[in-house]
Amino acid sequence: MEMKAINSGKLRAIGYDARARLLQVKLDCGSVLQYSGVGDEVWRRLSSSGAAWSYYRDNIEDEYSAKRISANASAKSLDDLFNKLA
Repeated sequence: MEMKAINSGKLRAIGYDARARLLQVKLDCGSVLQYSGVGDEVWRRLSSSGAAWSYYRDNIEDEYSAKRISANASAKSLDDLFNKLA
């Protein structure tokens, strides 16, 4: 999926697959979240918004289920550390 760089709030990149109706967002912490069932109109409004972070928070974050497809490297390292200690 092609990602579009963006700098709005905690958003750093957004991408959309119209055929699969998948929205992907990359946050400033490095996490990448994928939302399914997102329509073209929601993508159009997010990608053209002057306040994309606000639009994302108000219309996407709580309206669609997120699947984390990537996390930042330091979080993975901490997870590995704590799993080894447990």
